[in-house]
Amino acid sequence: MVVVFEAYAGLARRVLAGPARLGRTRLVAVDGPSGAGKTVFAARLADALAAATPDATRPPVVHTDDLLDGWDDQLTFWDRLEEQVLAPVRAGRAGAYRRYSWVRRRFLPTPVPVPVAPVLIVEGVSAARTTAVASLTLAVFVTAPQPLRLDRAVARDGPAILPELRRWHVTERAHFAADGTEARADLVVEGAPVLPHAAERYYCRRG
Repeated sequence: MVVVFEAYAGLARRVLAGPARLGRTRLVAVDGPSGAGKTVFAARLADALAAATPDATRPPVVHTDDLLDGWDDQLTFWDRLEEQVLAPVRAGRAGAYRRYSWVRRRFLPTPVPVPVAPVLIVEGVSAARTTAVASLTLAVFVTAPQPLRLDRAVARDGPAILPELRRWHVTERAHFAADGTEARADLVVEGAPVLPHAAERYYCRRG
């Protein structure tokens, strides 16, 4: 496998030069299995996009985990994302969603606004699904070895999640196989590169 280190700054320029397909907004989907490093990648790309714009405005980042109605809503949340975020932004209006609390096991009452911006990043499992392709400027698939991904998730959320997490991994593998997400992605990122590099500035692309 060939891996190449590329700068987030260059990717930001690529996104901004790309066509806007969600109304006037360039939609970037950061997909991949749980624990691969999607959230970190999305945050660093958002920082690079802010640095590449004259007003240094950071693009909104929507995490699909915030839209899930618990563990059983792993893939069926999409209508909620479409109705509350994507459809309004596509029409040139600000969207808003209520964040799910995994502690309280319910959606919180305060809406989270999603402004109309030049770029919108949606990060999470199935963010680059086939349904989204027509609206995407860039589809990114972040991956990493399964044992490491499991360790990362347990370190983040505790060992109590293991039964649900193992079931989650089975479901996401089946989804990615059926959807062909990785093969269709514009960019496949190694979420656990072993070579030393300035991680805040560079990501590792799989060739």
